[in-house]
Amino acid sequence: MTARRCALVAILGAPNAGKSTLVNRLVGGKVSIVSPKVQTTRSRVLGIAIRGETQLVLVDTPGIFPPKRRLERAMVMAAWAGAEDADLVVVLVDAARGFDEDTTRIVDGLAAADRRAVLALNKIDRVPRERLLPLAAEADRRGIFDAVFMLSGLTGDGVEDFALHLAQVAPEGPWLFPEDQLSDMPERLLAAELVREQIFLQLHQELPYGATVETEQWEERPDGSVRIECVIHVARDSHKPIVLGAGGARVRSIGAAARAELQRVLDRPVHLFLQVRVTADWSEDRARYEAMRLDWEP
Repeated sequence: MTARRCALVAILGAPNAGKSTLVNRLVGGKVSIVSPKVQTTRSRVLGIAIRGETQLVLVDTPGIFPPKRRLERAMVMAAWAGAEDADLVVVLVDAARGFDEDTTRIVDGLAAADRRAVLALNKIDRVPRERLLPLAAEADRRGIFDAVFMLSGLTGDGVEDFALHLAQVAPEGPWLFPEDQLSDMPERLLAAELVREQIFLQLHQELPYGATVETEQWEERPDGSVRIECVIHVARDSHKPIVLGAGGARVRSIGAAARAELQRVLDRPVHLFLQVRVTADWSEDRARYEAMRLDWEP
């Protein structure tokens, strides 16, 4: 009988390198929210993928960048903590951007910690093939990578070869989660995150970075459906009408899209109700960080 293997795999990368898209692809279901905007992921999310007798516990981390505010510092700390705890580290690089300043900072940080890593050049569907070989050569010069893969988390090209490599180099050991579990994210947090995803997708101002979402009520109903009440916290009075839209049209659109996604993920009827509340200091509230599973930093 083949021995079981299990690895905690940290996925590190610059903002918008495609970490969440890749994790969702590997898991085969949605465990992380995705948007074209940077810094969409705020906390560590575990996605659980199985390949043969190996369980890969994938840590989708926030993008690593020079932080300025408390929330940004907590996000970057969460990313580095994911690397410290991991059996395997993957550095995900947007092939169009290459080894930019943020990615170089990640590589240098791993080198200083004497950590080896696997390099995944992502978004190869957007880059001419002739540009990929110089990137692979540059990776070799960096001296910390044991293997290099070229893939697209969006299309799936190259992803299985990458996953099988991780499964083969994972250490022997018991699985950490049941076979049918896809994520460690509590459902209340998942609901809040799917609403926040729609804020990122539907609002194009800087507002998404000044907003957060909290699930205030979760009611299981006798018919098998669930009633969920979420609050969208915004930092300024001027932000509230942006979220509401004319006659409440925008918040209804956000709610309808989030409800459809929740019903798909939870596989049952969902009754979703949204409120918009001005909470000027939400990014300085310790309880908000606990809800997002981020460490509070003084």
